[in-house]
Amino acid sequence: GAEVYGLDLTRKLSGEDSLRIRKLLNEYQVIFFRDQDISPANQRDLALTFGPLQSHPAYDTVEGYPEITILESKPEAPTKIEAWHADMTFRQHPPMGTVLRSVIVPERGGDTLWSSMTAAYDGLSFQMQKFLEGLTAVHDFAWGFKESLVEPGGQERLAAAVAANPPVRHPVIHTHPETGKKVIFVNSLFTTHIEGLRKVESDAILALLFDHITTAEYTCRFQWRPNSIAIWDNRS
Repeated sequence: GAEVYGLDLTRKLSGEDSLRIRKLLNEYQVIFFRDQDISPANQRDLALTFGPLQSHPAYDTVEGYPEITILESKPEAPTKIEAWHADMTFRQHPPMGTVLRSVIVPERGGDTLWSSMTAAYDGLSFQMQKFLEGLTAVHDFAWGFKESLVEPGGQERLAAAVAANPPVRHPVIHTHPETGKKVIFVNSLFTTHIEGLRKVESDAILALLFDHITTAEYTCRFQWRPNSIAIWDNRS
């Protein structure tokens, strides 16, 4: 991770600045900006510099900006998903990245951590790397949102999202399309099992990987302030 200074994200980025940000993202995997009081239009335009935008099927969005998801934890509606994950791997083509802006932050706590899946891959033994590279795992929207689905009205509220997002398959070891680095591509929120293995074997290997990828040396921590922005490479 790295903090970036000297850019005003309330203004349209030049082609050169957009290219520099993309290079920084490939190198550091997650980058942070402070004191950026951007509008929803600014945030949409910033994300568009990386490619077409996706919307999330399960969350509320900013009025007039269906690409901008609202993530909010309140006493009457606390967040349920507190698990390490890459975004939306329940899709055949997950987003390449995410632009997250803080609006209201707690006085204490609320830090977010990111983990480098390239560093985690490099931390495996050669034998384990080779074993995993031949495997495919299943990722499932319904598994990731199981807490919401069992709530009163949850099945009805998420029925369209479940129907539109059947389970998909991804390689356990993914190759980053821009850097060529190998990446561990499973996560505890959406990955249900590894194909071709007995359940006890799949469960044991996934448990090992879920523990391994959160090793402190592979992670960085960010302390939010209002109008902070994090952009991360969802592929790594």
